[in-house]
Amino acid sequence: MTAKEIYERARELCPDGVGDLDDGCMDPFFKVKAAGLKQLLLALRDDATLKFDVLSDLTAVDLPKEEVIQVVYHLYSYGSRQQTVVKVDLDREAPRIATVEDIWKVANWFEREVFDLFGVVFEGHSDLRRILLPEDWVGYPLRKDFVEQEEYDGISTEREPLVPENMR
Repeated sequence: MTAKEIYERARELCPDGVGDLDDGCMDPFFKVKAAGLKQLLLALRDDATLKFDVLSDLTAVDLPKEEVIQVVYHLYSYGSRQQTVVKVDLDREAPRIATVEDIWKVANWFEREVFDLFGVVFEGHSDLRRILLPEDWVGYPLRKDFVEQEEYDGISTEREPLVPENMR
């Protein structure tokens, strides 16, 4: 199936929640409204023609000019060897979305990573806590406006340049 055919089938399955297709890039994608995301992802997994049985990646992008955190779902079907990308825009000030770990178990760690680095709350997640950073870490390091602390637990966060000054 082409990206357009996958998109058209997704629109048939969830006509109200699916936005436009962007197929002018390396990984074609379509956006989904947050309220309809879980319904669509279940449909993409369970539909006999699509069978997206794998969540191969779940990540996020901070878009401060648009005031959104965009969560990105990469889906793959072993049966048809097809892939698709689904994106959902969340309010940057309070990014919240339903967990999909009940659809794909691997989402557990993906969602914890996005929570840890971007601050997205995945509602209904079984164990939403930091996975990379210490529990007392302040802020979300992959947000564009993150300012690193000068020290953490009495340890300087300043690093020596990798390239010596005389070689810059």
